[in-house]
Amino acid sequence: MAAQSPTLCVVSPCYQEAEVIEAFYRELKEVLVSLPDMSHRIVLVDDGSSDETLVLLNGLAAKDPTVRVYSLSRNFGHQAALTAGLDAARGDAVVLMDSDLQHPPYMIREMIRLWKAGNDVVSAVRRGTANAGWLKSSTSRGFYWLINLLSDTPIVSGAADFCLLSRRAHRALLRLPERHRFLRGMVSWIGYQRAYVHFDAPERRAGHSKYTALKMVALALNATFSFSAAPIRLATQLGLLTVLLSLLYLVFILACLVFNLTLVQGWASIVFVVTFLGGVQLVFLGVLGEYVARIFEEVKARPTYLLKQQPPPEAGGENLADHHAQP
Repeated sequence: MAAQSPTLCVVSPCYQEAEVIEAFYRELKEVLVSLPDMSHRIVLVDDGSSDETLVLLNGLAAKDPTVRVYSLSRNFGHQAALTAGLDAARGDAVVLMDSDLQHPPYMIREMIRLWKAGNDVVSAVRRGTANAGWLKSSTSRGFYWLINLLSDTPIVSGAADFCLLSRRAHRALLRLPERHRFLRGMVSWIGYQRAYVHFDAPERRAGHSKYTALKMVALALNATFSFSAAPIRLATQLGLLTVLLSLLYLVFILACLVFNLTLVQGWASIVFVVTFLGGVQLVFLGVLGEYVARIFEEVKARPTYLLKQQPPPEAGGENLADHHAQP
């Protein structure tokens, strides 16, 4: 009996993408049907869109049996929508990509080639983005520099969530249960053999980026506190340095008394020391609070997302409630 062809599953979150989703589907489908000796399926996750995105997704699913549509009960965020897609994905390889066409579908061909060459993870690394401003480019580089400075898990600059996972890498990722999710860091953490492909992200076809400045800051905080204990260690080191400086100042005062030197008296130095130490204490109370808040969220064990729509389970399949969601 002939061996069954491997299956590629493409997972894509969709949020307010009504203007571009059909173009994304056409370009993606053109690539998928051109892959030799591979079957495919497409998992599209609506992240609580308020426009016509879900209607259009259901229309695609009605015409194409390879498309399976899931919809979250509200906007849980990009990382949660990707997680829902990962839970729903079935295949020998899984590709994660955005649906705004800034992750070019043609890159999948090269990813498949590298996967067949023996790599468990193939990550697309963005060299640049068309018409991206200086501020966005600089903050992106600064984000990766800071993460790699603080974290024990190295993350290649520009390697976003656009990647291919082998079956065992996919299963490994599903075993990571944390709720404050930074998937590109989690993909690096699992540690399987990895290859990279580089691309230049095109300008958005329509709409605007859903990652506001506040969402980028939230993602950066998740990345920092989920993959590094360095801020807490920094607090300890700064405390020890402050104690050392205080002891040196004590030695200076004793030397002045021994040699009968006159000390300049005034409030300025006292005010500076008190305000400086008070500020440091408040900052690191906030740092500790971030870690405690994340422990609190994990202990509550709330689901990462909730679904308001999902296709019926396939034969031998399972419901997403068996993973991060609840019915």
